[in-house]
Amino acid sequence: MLTFHNVCSVPNSFQLLGIPGLESLHIWLSIPFGSMYLMAVVGNITILAVVRVERSLHQPMYFFLCMLAIIDLVLSTSTMPKLLGIFWFGAGNIGLDACLSQMFLIHCFATVESGIFLAMAFDRYVAICHPLRHTTVLTHSVVVHLGLAALLRGVLYIGPLPLMIRLRLPFYKTHVISHSYCEHMAVVTLTCGDSRINNVYGLTIGFLVLILDSLAIAASYVMIFRAVMGLATPEARFKTLGTCGSHISAILIFYVPIAVSSLIHRFGHQVPPPIHTLLANFYLLVPPILNPIVYAVRTKQIRERIFQILKTGTKIR
Repeated sequence: MLTFHNVCSVPNSFQLLGIPGLESLHIWLSIPFGSMYLMAVVGNITILAVVRVERSLHQPMYFFLCMLAIIDLVLSTSTMPKLLGIFWFGAGNIGLDACLSQMFLIHCFATVESGIFLAMAFDRYVAICHPLRHTTVLTHSVVVHLGLAALLRGVLYIGPLPLMIRLRLPFYKTHVISHSYCEHMAVVTLTCGDSRINNVYGLTIGFLVLILDSLAIAASYVMIFRAVMGLATPEARFKTLGTCGSHISAILIFYVPIAVSSLIHRFGHQVPPPIHTLLANFYLLVPPILNPIVYAVRTKQIRERIFQILKTGTKIR
């Protein structure tokens, strides 16, 4: 490690603390966190398997759901194994490049997930407001291109974050990160240089992703509700809105925790560090756990296929 004026240094690695202030409880915290990670992995792999084998689910909404499952697997796996390593073995050391790579994966795929929710809102808009055109507008090719566009946007938006840290802010006050993973602001606050550009860029990306995507999704649902209110009977309205229930639930599960965590990190200086770190981990774990449950409960084909698999497994035993 190179030292700069006996104050700042160029670290080869960082030390993650896990949940600061709760070190004595790490071994116990590993039980709920490990269980949640296992649930997320099993749930999302189950969704991928069910959609693959159930031909009636080969529709745009469920292709987007598979994209969400892959994203949720990446998000949870990019952080939880390292966190469990800290809990079990105190293995908090992480190389600088590994730290920046983790930062990129977390923020990039969170951005991609927001883009997929936007694409799903467009799918619901076309299906309800222009049902006769749905199959011609949302073709398999269009679905693939929308997924790739969301991925490209994530890479373009988030790619500069680790690069700006690497090139502009090489010196650090300390190599200890009071967090369980390499979140952007948790790393930037340790730097010795002028981090205003990084802060402004991070806020701009947050605005573009959280605010604009949310507004676009809200606008699509305003048009959907207007179309639904024009239906003849309450039964038809309820049935049509029911097709949007899973999507609305998944949107709230994703946006609310990430918005709360972002606001607390930037403005909640009175919030105890353990609470903030726990919230930051929950927003990476809660959507991967709940998304498969929400869609399994509300989608008849997924629910029936899972019950069929469980019955088959029981008979084999």
